Amino acid sequence: MKNKLTRNWGLKLGSFLFAALIWLVVTNINDPVGTYRVNNVKVNIQNADLITDSGQIYEVLDNSDTISTVVISAKRSILDSLDENNVVAIADMNDLTSLNTIPIQLSTNKYNDKLESIRGTIDSVKLNIEEKMTKTLQIRIATAGTVKDGYVLGDSSLDQNLIEISGPESIISQVKRAAVSVNVSGFTNSIGTDSEIYLYDEDDKVISSPSITKSINKVRVAVEILETKTVPINFKVSGNPARGYQATGEINATRDSVVIAGRSKTIANINSIDIPENVLDISGAVENFDTLIDLKDYLPEGVVLAEEGFQGRINVEVVVEQNSERTLTLLKDRIQVLNVPDGYEGVTDKEESTYQITLVGLADVLAAVDVNSIQASVDVAEYMKDNDMETLEAGYYMMELKFNIEDNIELKEKVRVGISITETEEE
Repeated sequence: MKNKLTRNWGLKLGSFLFAALIWLVVTNINDPVGTYRVNNVKVNIQNADLITDSGQIYEVLDNSDTISTVVISAKRSILDSLDENNVVAIADMNDLTSLNTIPIQLSTNKYNDKLESIRGTIDSVKLNIEEKMTKTLQIRIATAGTVKDGYVLGDSSLDQNLIEISGPESIISQVKRAAVSVNVSGFTNSIGTDSEIYLYDEDDKVISSPSITKSINKVRVAVEILETKTVPINFKVSGNPARGYQATGEINATRDSVVIAGRSKTIANINSIDIPENVLDISGAVENFDTLIDLKDYLPEGVVLAEEGFQGRINVEVVVEQNSERTLTLLKDRIQVLNVPDGYEGVTDKEESTYQITLVGLADVLAAVDVNSIQASVDVAEYMKDNDMETLEAGYYMMELKFNIEDNIELKEKVRVGISITETEEE
C-alpha cells in the first residue's frame, strides 16, 4: 500500500501544480482584477473641534478637501458591487502635522479588506489656521439708479440693522462695512424687498469668502418714494419798531419758495410754507431785523425738503427805517364841516386861508403824497360827544381836523381850526 502512494511521486506533484495553475487561470478569466474611478470625492474632516475650541479657525487651501479622482483596484465581482457612495475619505485633526496638513485615509465602507488597492490624486488636506475674529457691523442702505422725474427718495429702513460676522482674523479685519443695495430706477411708489448683505473693505471692494460666517444673509429693506412740489414761503411780521421807526413792508429772504416732498395725498393740499408771525417779531427795532429760519421746523407732518444739498436754513431780513417829516400847505377849501345839527351851520375861520400840516412817515411814502388828494374835515357831532354837549349853541369853536391819510402816515401835531356856528334862518 505504501508503495502505491509513493510510487511516481514526481509525476503526481507535477499533476497537482498543473491543476492549481489551471484553476488560477480559470478563476482569473471568470473574475479578473480591474479598476474603478470615482471623481470629486469629498474628504470628511473629523475632530475639527480641536481647532475651533481653542479659539482658532481653519480654512481649507487649494480645494484640497476634494479628491479629484480616486482609483480602486479589486476583482471585478467586488468592483461591480461598489459605487461612489461606498468611497470614504477621512482627514482626522488628531493627525495634523506641523505643516498644517492632514493625511487622507481612503477606504470603502464594504469589502475594504478585499481591495487590491485604493489611492487618490492627493494624499493630504492643506489648511490655513489662524485666530478666529468676530465683528458686529451696522448695515447701511445704498440705492442705485434714479427715481422718475417729480419724485425723490424718502426715508429708508431695515427690519434689522446689525450683522455679526466671524472668520479668520486676516479676512475679518479687512471688513469695514456691511451694506445692502436697492435699485430704484423708474419707481414712483415705495419699495419693500429682501436684499442680500455684502461686505466691503476700506476701498469699497466686496469681500467674499466661504470662511466667513454671517448671522444673517438677507434683510428686509423699505425705501420711501415721495412726490415733489414747489410751494412759496409766506412771511408774517409782528410787533412795532421803536417810536419814530417803521417797517417798510419789504422782506428780503435768501429764497421765497422751496421744493417739498411727501406722499401724494399729503402734499396735495399744501400750497405754501407759512412762517408764524412771532418768528419775525420786530418790537422795539431801530434797524433792519435779521434772523435765521430753519424751514424744517415749519413743515407739515409727513413732509420733507426735497432739494439736494439744501438743509432748510434761510436768512430773512425785515427792513426797518426811521421816519421822515414832510410839511404841506392845505387850502381852506379842502376842509369839510360834517354832521352839523339841524338848524345850525358851520364855516371855517374866515381869517385863515391855508393851514400847515406836518406828516410823519417813511420817506418814500411821504414823497408820494399829493396834497391835493388830502381831504380834511371836522365832525361837529363827534366834537359835541367828546365834550358832553347835549345841545349846540351858536358860537366860535376850535375843532380838531381829521385827515384821510394812509395808516402808515401820522400827523406830527394835531391841527385845530376855528369853526363858526350860527343858527340858520327859518324860511
